[in-house]
Amino acid sequence: MSKKGKDDTAQRFGGEFGPYRKEGTPGVTLGTFKTLVWTSNIGGLLILVIALEMMFVRQMFGWGLACTVLAVAVAMFPSNYEIVGMEEPTE
Repeated sequence: MSKKGKDDTAQRFGGEFGPYRKEGTPGVTLGTFKTLVWTSNIGGLLILVIALEMMFVRQMFGWGLACTVLAVAVAMFPSNYEIVGMEEPTE
């Protein structure tokens, strides 16, 4: 896709999201990003285990499907954050 005519500001919720960061938005450090990734992945896996329990053992398919969608959302949450300090140095 061409970037011609597009605004170089974040277009999604929160200033640190998106390919471009607005002035004054800090983003997150690499250590914080790693913590977010580990926490969300473990949380997503635990919710997925609960979802599988609901679907196959308790025969509650609707609730299990809802928990599966929630698990994916939780696991993908940190992918929206921009890591500061990773951009190319300007001279």
